[in-house]
Amino acid sequence: MTLLVSWVGIDTHGPASIYMASDSRISWSTGANFDYGRKVFAFKQSPDILGYCGDVLFPSMVLAQIVEMADQGLLFATHATCKEKFESIKEKLVQLFYRYPRMVEGITADVLQVVHASRDPNDNTLFFCHLIEWRRHTGWAGKNITLPTSSDVLLSLGSGAAEFLENYKRYERGPTQSTSRSVFHCFCDTLFNISTTTCGGAPQLVGIYRKPDSPAKTFGIIRGNGRYYLGAQIDDLRNFDAVEWRNDLFEICDGVTMKRKQNAQRQPDTMRRR
Repeated sequence: MTLLVSWVGIDTHGPASIYMASDSRISWSTGANFDYGRKVFAFKQSPDILGYCGDVLFPSMVLAQIVEMADQGLLFATHATCKEKFESIKEKLVQLFYRYPRMVEGITADVLQVVHASRDPNDNTLFFCHLIEWRRHTGWAGKNITLPTSSDVLLSLGSGAAEFLENYKRYERGPTQSTSRSVFHCFCDTLFNISTTTCGGAPQLVGIYRKPDSPAKTFGIIRGNGRYYLGAQIDDLRNFDAVEWRNDLFEICDGVTMKRKQNAQRQPDTMRRR
């Protein structure tokens, strides 16, 4: 299963960003784990991000295809509205779902949830978030997620959600309450101390910003002495400056030195458990 959290960052000018963070663990009923599974997706040509939880095999294959279709201009028009983009994503997702072998018998979990967040192509102050889910006994359903008036959680999903929400009560009373970094601090603190054995691995993070004409972004994560990208450890690779890096305090970091950048704001987490 998963811990998937999405949240909005809001400043004095309104919504400024939407992020999605997830753990990286894929687990089986046998007790086996794989801590390097991708669960979030950033579009390279548009301000759109996706995340999933529940069943693993189907969305891990299909969402990558959907993102590639969109990046090649096949899925929706360049200036499609958030609603139009969501409908195109949903239609392709459901279409592929019903072509799965023997209809849906290959789905191993009783639920599949996909979160889509987007920014309006004409008004960069307008953001959108929608949840679509399939449940074995009720089929497909979805709902639009109303954005709050201050930085806060939009959705917390998966087997780790209950622990996250309980922990978030502490952060809501803490010194960084109602900030974007407070949510990420809570996410990391929950993940690093979680008792749910189906959640684990490194954090992975994607986001969209209010900046005009900017596409979505995938962040590298620095955890301890390691570099991670979409859950995979990549210390044996190269060209680390090609990625924007954050550590588990949400601080902007240098990918080569793995230290907070000289002019980057400090983001201490006084609520973190040791």
